[in-house]
Amino acid sequence: MPPAPTWRFSGSRVTVNCDPVSLALSIATKANRWRCAPSQTSDLTVRVNDQLVSLRLADATQRTATPYETGYSHGLRVTLSGWQHAGAALDLTLDFFLTLEGPDEDLVAQLNASDGAARVHELRWPGAIEPADFDHTVTPSMQGMLLPKAWPAKAFLLDSLCFGRGLYLPCWGHQQGRAALLTILETPNDAGCDFAHPPGGPTRLGPRWVASLKRWTYPRRVRFCLLDRANHVGLAKRYRRHVIEHGRFVSLREKIARNPRVAALIGAPVIHTGILTHISPASDYYSKTDPAKNHIVTPFAQRAKELRALHARGVRRAYVHLDGWGLHGYDNLHPDPLPPAPEAGGWRGFKLLADTCDELGYTFAIHDQYRDYYHDAPSYNPAHTVIDENGQHPFCSIWYGGPHSFLCPSHAPGHVRKNHRAMLAKGVKLRGAYLDVFSVVPPDECHASEHPVTRTECLRLRTECFNFVRSYGGVVSSEEPSDWSAPSLDLVHHGPWMRDPNPGEGTAVGIPIPFFDLVYHDALLLPWSLERGAWGIPPTDLGYLHGMAHAGLPYLSITPTPAELRQVRAMCAINQRLALTELTGHAFIGSNPRRQRFTYADGTQITLDLDADHHTVSRP
Repeated sequence: MPPAPTWRFSGSRVTVNCDPVSLALSIATKANRWRCAPSQTSDLTVRVNDQLVSLRLADATQRTATPYETGYSHGLRVTLSGWQHAGAALDLTLDFFLTLEGPDEDLVAQLNASDGAARVHELRWPGAIEPADFDHTVTPSMQGMLLPKAWPAKAFLLDSLCFGRGLYLPCWGHQQGRAALLTILETPNDAGCDFAHPPGGPTRLGPRWVASLKRWTYPRRVRFCLLDRANHVGLAKRYRRHVIEHGRFVSLREKIARNPRVAALIGAPVIHTGILTHISPASDYYSKTDPAKNHIVTPFAQRAKELRALHARGVRRAYVHLDGWGLHGYDNLHPDPLPPAPEAGGWRGFKLLADTCDELGYTFAIHDQYRDYYHDAPSYNPAHTVIDENGQHPFCSIWYGGPHSFLCPSHAPGHVRKNHRAMLAKGVKLRGAYLDVFSVVPPDECHASEHPVTRTECLRLRTECFNFVRSYGGVVSSEEPSDWSAPSLDLVHHGPWMRDPNPGEGTAVGIPIPFFDLVYHDALLLPWSLERGAWGIPPTDLGYLHGMAHAGLPYLSITPTPAELRQVRAMCAINQRLALTELTGHAFIGSNPRRQRFTYADGTQITLDLDADHHTVSRP
């Protein structure tokens, strides 16, 4: 019997159509329609006898659709099978459950796969929203990006899997006139997106699902939320509602309740300073023309003296982030950086600096690293590194310490406990730790038979490391914010915008928007650099203005100028007022992205004119 003209189901508000031939979805309300692209070449990749085979979903020779009811949702169960490869039928069946759920009638697609001789390696479905159905795309690319469909420049995401700089949050949105569609990856740990935007557009963005340790061991779920009237703010607020409903939103008030030390950070500047820089000859940063740059040391006692001078200038509270305190300094020897740099004062100097911070009322925290596994680390053993799906040991030599592989996540908590217990046993008043890259690098997968780790298990192990820091009363920090880490982190290093050709340099990718802060502003502390064109800040913009608008913490030099101190005090004051308050609104004034207004739940409004280097604060 030929397939029916369409597979269709509906609720009181939403109607869903699935084309039985192309598998294209159409999701419609009375206000708008959103169409997903039909099945494409290579949208299904399977592993057969350990070889990857590209297929097309729509080439399934057997397909059925039957009604599906759960008591809280209803829709269709679509079953696909009968793919051929090399003249033989593949032992593979896919079940797609398409249901309308909840009072808003979200469309939820659950993707199940059999795990027989042929195993799903990667799946791209439902397809990207058709360009004719939207004007703008909204992505949580770092702090956030608004991308007009016909944006003249090429746009890109740095990571295609969730929880990297491409997708801080596992969601994205599209706007068409007054309506909007939010896509939420509800099983994000083995997921990401396909993204393309050539110069002049259009944008194509759809889900991407990947196997876990070469298997498809659990269903994947994506939720489409149809909003009849919303822009990027409405999309962010719908996602905020989602994380609150799922118990993943932990506010700063809750974090202060579980660790009162976090309260001392509200309205306190961040002092980012260091002790020892030592660059290996094998590092990409090694200077052959200026050898003096390869080894620079400042004694612990000197940093303590500078902090005392800063306190005497009226800085009564601060968070001190210390780099380069280990034996060979910054980005060296991890996960075995101890003992503290002998040439800078060793254990005695390290303890002196921590004691000084405690005496001055400053929170003393260290930069630490448990992913890069340096080949000259005392504990280095190739057997303990990450092994990828091809049996290889990934390698890097960019950073100061030179050659390194990646530590299997299963070993990270043990090294954290080893090192931090050693410092505490020496009487070092360690009040916090920055565990580098954990919150901004998508989860690792390890295929070693001795210590296999899925991406989901990797995130659990990283959380275990954060929890150990909190267990001794430490403030928990990492590089940049992400959805999975937001419940654990008190503080991040920064969370600005993506630039081209890389996050730290070049023009902004798309139009910067505060998407992340519209979701999580009152859930963690986010510092901002003050300078024009600072890391992640568009080159024409003052970081200070963005920091004020976001009510963030300021960075403070250890020997600041009077002008810097004035700006820092202003930012500290606005953070003191608004850190615990939700960012409820953001708008471009007169459709000009250079003029913006931020609105907070208490009625405070902060208006920016980025061309005039001017801002105003209006309080209710």
